[in-house]
This record gives sequence, C-alpha cells and structure tokens, in this order.
Amino acid sequence: METIGKQKWNVYDQNCPTRMALDCIADKWTVLIIGCLAQGTRRFGQLRREIDGISPKVLTQKLRELERDGIIARKVYASVPPKVEYSITPLGKTLVGLLDDVRSWAESNIETILDSHVRYDHLLAQAELNESGIAE
Repeated sequence: METIGKQKWNVYDQNCPTRMALDCIADKWTVLIIGCLAQGTRRFGQLRREIDGISPKVLTQKLRELERDGIIARKVYASVPPKVEYSITPLGKTLVGLLDDVRSWAESNIETILDSHVRYDHLLAQAELNESGIAE
C-alpha cells in the first residue's frame, strides 16, 4: 500500500491518533521506566526495585503498553522459571533525551513548585476566610 504525500497530524484535534502517543509518554511511570531501560536491559524485579513506589500491577500494565507501542521489547527465555527481560527499542531510544530532560526539569524545579503550592494554598485559604466573613 502506497501513500501519496505525508499525513498531516494535529495533536490539538481531539480525534487525532497522535494523542495516543501523548498518553503514552505523558506519564510519570513511563518517564521512570524509560530512564531505567536507557541504562540497560532489566528484568521485572530489577525495574520494581529501581522505581520506588510502583506496584507490580501498574508496572505490568505500563510495560505492556510500552511494548504494544513499540517503545520497549520483551524477551522471554525458555527456562524454569521463565526469565523475562525488557529493553528499549530504537523508537524508545528517540524518547530518552526528551524524557531525561523532563525528569531533570522536575528535579531542578521542585522547590519552586512546592513554594508555589504553599503560596497558592495560603491565598486560597485567605480568600475563603474573606468570603465567609471570618477575617478582614
């Protein structure tokens, strides 16, 4: 099947399939999984230990999604018990720099974000007090 010209995609169109790609990469677990696999092939248990806080169920779901999207590869070895390894694909490698920048941005800016939360919550509490007539 030949295509004439390149398809024009518009991520701002709610019906555009590019939103599936955004759903895939705009997830904290994806950022962390890709970051681990960028350093080398991992088994499920290794990923679970390296990504603090991820449940086995969520890790399984994310690995399946990333495999389906062609971002990671799953290799099963014929052994007892079965040995399964995950690695990053060439497509996944195109995400490494982008997602590393996102992770780095989060680590570099968390203090500012937390300070903003405190200021916002304080202003919101003040506004609620003013509306209720308790404070001036």
